[in-house]
Amino acid sequence: MADVRSSVSSYPNIMGRIILTAMEEILGNSGINQILNHTQMSRFIGNFPPKNLDRGFSFEELSQIQVGMEEIFGTYGGHGLALRSGRACFKYGLKEFGDLLQVDKVGLSLLPLSKRLHIGAKIFSEAFNHFSDQRVSLEEIPGHILWKIEHCPVCWGRRSNHPVCHLAVGILQESLFWISGGKFFDVKEVECIAQGNLTCTIAINTEPLI
Repeated sequence: MADVRSSVSSYPNIMGRIILTAMEEILGNSGINQILNHTQMSRFIGNFPPKNLDRGFSFEELSQIQVGMEEIFGTYGGHGLALRSGRACFKYGLKEFGDLLQVDKVGLSLLPLSKRLHIGAKIFSEAFNHFSDQRVSLEEIPGHILWKIEHCPVCWGRRSNHPVCHLAVGILQESLFWISGGKFFDVKEVECIAQGNLTCTIAINTEPLI
């Protein structure tokens, strides 16, 4: 269930386009159209946001799309699809923002894995902070990097008894896979604003699973 907040916070249009394109890849054309119709966002059907940095894709819209995915495909099905969509988002995001972020994968590959993870987390968090109204801070504790979203678009206005920011988890999973050169990591949302926490906190275990 979602409620509406009065203030308008947004992603740039290009990020909205990336998210919808990733969802279309995972759900197919009919699947994304079904969700957009269900959430009264049919204006995006065949008309994804343009490739510009104007902040025109609201957090409310993204959150409602996540809700719609759960309502159509069920709670667990929706969570799984959001996770997969998040992974696809990173691919499209890197294509659009790689040059702007000056991500030098060759240079990073020469560094120890732990250093790569910390540099990557810093670069990606600064991208969200610079280009959107999302606010991300980082905290390091033994064995983990904590990715803290203080102004979260994925669960904007939601109330839930469990974490719901699976799209964000998927994005981080794929970014870690990319920056580590093909390793998998345990990435888990341990706090969620939708549950009443102050931040949506995603814990990244810095030791790879594989």
